[in-house]
Amino acid sequence: MDNVERFPIQCVTEEGKRDTEDIVTKELPLTIIVNNEELVTMLCSPSDLDSLAIGFLFSEGLLKNKDEIKKITVDVQRGVVQVRTKPASKLAGELSFKPLIASGGGKGASFQRVIDAQGQAKVKSQATISAQEVFALVGEFVQRSRVFKATGGVHSAALGDGKDILVFAEDIGRHNAIDKIFGKCILRDIPTDDRIIITSGRISSEILLKVAKKDIPILISKSAPTDLGVKLAANLGITLIGFVRGKRMNVYANGWRLAAK
Repeated sequence: MDNVERFPIQCVTEEGKRDTEDIVTKELPLTIIVNNEELVTMLCSPSDLDSLAIGFLFSEGLLKNKDEIKKITVDVQRGVVQVRTKPASKLAGELSFKPLIASGGGKGASFQRVIDAQGQAKVKSQATISAQEVFALVGEFVQRSRVFKATGGVHSAALGDGKDILVFAEDIGRHNAIDKIFGKCILRDIPTDDRIIITSGRISSEILLKVAKKDIPILISKSAPTDLGVKLAANLGITLIGFVRGKRMNVYANGWRLAAK
């Protein structure tokens, strides 16, 4: 696995200590540059950097469609992704604050505000999913989380269709992992209509808004939501399912999509 590194450690137990080694996930400061303007620096895992950059730009509303992308250049060694758009716009210059360094595990490198939800269209999809399909998807999701199994140091995200996982990504940041999914879908022309997002991370308002902007009706997490995440899911028509563990789950909003079959 390219995203991990081995380190010598001391393992300490009640019985004493011993020298061994451990596998640790890699972390990269990544700077996104749009039309020669530095937009943001975020901390991430050093994989799928083009997808992360494009997913982030779309999640923030700084790009509207794939046709606006002229060129993407990735320099892993320098930790830089350069994006050129057509027409060339000054995206960074439109922002009211300086580029920042942010951890994707906390607030994330997000310019969104909760007030943005006021103008967000409600998800009207009639897609449904059964409890058994939820359990099966999350089971497959866990099996794919190879870096997490090795290190315990990353979050995972996936796009599914109710039967299978279609796109999968891992990152040290839960926001980043979801942006990588959206970036892959955009770059590979994979539709997100009537699809499902699965995540290992907490569902905060920012995560909920990312999903709502892609008009995705069902959001599933192995972890917990926040109160604002639940309220936004209810208001925006998203079925929010959390704490999926084994054969148990909690449905927090719009449970009508959980079909009895």
